[in-house]
Parts: sequence; structure tokens; C-alpha cells
Amino acid sequence: MTKVFVTGASGYIGSHTAIDLLEHGYEVIGIDNHSNSSPRAYDRIHKITGKSIKSYVADIRNKNEVKSIFEENKDISCIIHFAALKSVDESVQKPALYFENNISGLINLLSLQEEYKIPYHIFSSSCTVYGNTHDLPVTESTPWNKAESPYGLTKQIGEQVLESIVKLNEHISGISLRYFNPAGSHPSGLLGEAAIKEVRNLIPLIMEVGIGKRPYLSVFGSDYPTRDGTNIRDYIHIMDLAHAHTLAVQYLESVPKSNNLNVYNLGAGEGVSILEAITSFNKVTGKKLNYRLVDRRPGDVVAIYADYNKAKNELGWSPKYSLDDIIRDSWQWEANKAAFLSQ
Repeated sequence: MTKVFVTGASGYIGSHTAIDLLEHGYEVIGIDNHSNSSPRAYDRIHKITGKSIKSYVADIRNKNEVKSIFEENKDISCIIHFAALKSVDESVQKPALYFENNISGLINLLSLQEEYKIPYHIFSSSCTVYGNTHDLPVTESTPWNKAESPYGLTKQIGEQVLESIVKLNEHISGISLRYFNPAGSHPSGLLGEAAIKEVRNLIPLIMEVGIGKRPYLSVFGSDYPTRDGTNIRDYIHIMDLAHAHTLAVQYLESVPKSNNLNVYNLGAGEGVSILEAITSFNKVTGKKLNYRLVDRRPGDVVAIYADYNKAKNELGWSPKYSLDDIIRDSWQWEANKAAFLSQ
């Protein structure tokens, strides 16, 4: 059984990916410092899959902590690296924190990967590497523009660091998965996004307004050059995203060592405006969301959505869930989240 080392394993994407890996026969070893997640996610993973993961409390910025875990688990075959800070607007406020965690932490991890000759690395990247592009839909060959935020810059640098390691190290192959906008929850309603820090992403914000935790949704900017004046994003269901990581592991296991970093866009392939997401919420839930149009926010890209044909052709991946599915599963999780957080 292949052992996969997952950083940020109790976080939103990490926990859902752990479910998909377990359901496809992989053994998962997870670490998390729980700075923005709960170890209770591991109980939910077991409840959903009937399987457990071996978990550690550790911080990737502490190289000795991670090294001790590798010493205990010397037969790891793949690292999937999720342990990064991810908020665009927080990164504008705290850029040094983002550089320390997202870049220094990655370098620690790659250094140990070289030392322990772990052959595969899957990097959690982002569509923010493309910056404010006018080429839509975005392909993997779309040129990078200047990053619109320190968070986006850490993803650009992270890919460049990993690319250099893959080219120069004969033992390591790598894939970078460029996420567009992960959203939704496990269809069981047992697991979803449960960040400890303030919610900042659109779909969770919509849910909090819908359930009454917030009085209204602030829509940042209504004068963008888009079809309704609001930002356009590509929302991908969390379980579609999770399955892509399993397929990426399978791909690396099945092909010869490559000196190139393979990169793949992961998105639904269509853009959704903020107002369209609100309309979907109203339709799926039967409620009417309260929102206000306010000024633009620094760091926001106007519009971006994916061309995912490369992932379809090479990984055999394509999204199965719709925007309405994302809203439905998110709404179900929102009703259950309070009980999860209070345990």
C-alpha cells in the first residue's frame, strides 16, 4: 500500500483529499499545526471512510519536527503539500507571515524530501499565479503576470522552487495543481470547510449570511468590465478537487521520472460572477440573500476561469459537480458545522 504524506491534513482541502486517497487504497500520514483547522476532521474522515490516518501535530517551518516524522515513516512514496496560508487579503496585511510559512516551509519540506529520497511531490498551487490575465480561459501556458497579492507571489515562487528541484534532482518527480476556487463540502454533510480564522472566501461567506451569522454579503466592486460588473471566478467542488490529487499520485506512479514539473489547471471551466453565485444560492435554498455593493478590494483579479483539458487528457480528470451542487452541499454543511466546531 502506497504511503502518502499530506501536509495540512486536517484543513479543508487536505481532509477531503485524505478521504479520496483512503477510498482509493492509499495509506495517509498527515501533519497539521492546526493554526486554521481542527483535529476533529480526522474523526470525520474515519466516520466517512471507515479508515483512519496516522496524524501528527507539526509545523513545516520547524524542520526538526518534520524530520522526526520522516524518521518514523521511511517508506513514504509521495508528499502532497497543502500546508500554506491562503487568504489574499490577509496576505496584503501580513506579507512577511506568508513568505515565512509558504516559502520557507516549502523549502524545509523539499530539503527533507531530497534527504529521504521520497520520489513524488504534488504541490498545492493556485490560479493566482497567472495574475490579472486577459487571456480567458486560462491554459497552463498562459503567461504569468505580476502577482496581485503576496499570497499569489508565494505560489509563483513555490512553483519555481519545486521546478528547480525536479530538474536538478534525479529522484524527484513533481506535479503542481493550480486550483481555481475550491468550494462545497463532502456530500454526506459530515465534513466541510471549518476554518478557525475569519471566513474570507465567497461561498462560505454566502453561507454565513444565509444562516444569519452575518447581516449581509459585501460585494467588492460592481464596476468591473464583466457581464454584471462583479468579479468572475471558477468554482470547483471540493470532492472534484480532492480526486484530482489521487489521479495525480497514480499518474506519477505510472510514468517514468521526468525532469519537468507537470502543471495542471483544476477548475470547472466556466466563469461565475458573484451575483450569479448569489442567484444560485437563492434558487437552491429558496432563500433570498442580503448583499450590498461596496468599493473594490485591493488584490482582487477581475476575472479568471480555467481550461482544464490538459488535466482531462493526461490525468483522466474532469469535474462532476455543478455550481448548484456546490451550493447544496455547502448549505447542508453550514447547518452541521456548529456541532462540529463545538465538539
